[in-house]
Amino acid sequence: AKITFEIVEVVLFRRTAEPEFLVLQRSDDDGIYPSLWQIVSGGIESGEKAYEAALREVREETGFRPLGLYNTPLTNTFYFFTNDSVNVSPVFAAEIDPHQKVKLSDEHKDFRWLTREDAVSLLVWPGQKNAIRIIDDYIVGRNPSDEFMKIPPDYLSD
Repeated sequence: AKITFEIVEVVLFRRTAEPEFLVLQRSDDDGIYPSLWQIVSGGIESGEKAYEAALREVREETGFRPLGLYNTPLTNTFYFFTNDSVNVSPVFAAEIDPHQKVKLSDEHKDFRWLTREDAVSLLVWPGQKNAIRIIDDYIVGRNPSDEFMKIPPDYLSD
């Protein structure tokens, strides 16, 4: 087995009266996990930095350009039996303007903006459930640590 670094995951949130988190439902014809509820995730392309992949995946899967992108102290790990590898996936958080509308790609068939607990109950993977909780505590809740985790805007320009 080998260890790879090929995928990023992004928790999208918006600050409304009660903070909400975006969960996406994969298309029924998806080859890996049909109809699964998940956060934004996708592959890192050749020559791309992980935070660049995170921004691109957010745009591709939702149409959003985040107000801010946060580096979190989280990584998820999972085993791919197809190529006998363990993938280490960095987890980012992205703040979305509450007035922006979701534009789903063909990869997903549905979405929901949910409270922390409702999002956690709908997700399947423990790492994604944990990511929602930690991001809510340390970034969305405006803990003093949130500014340390924010990626400076000059890194995010297209």
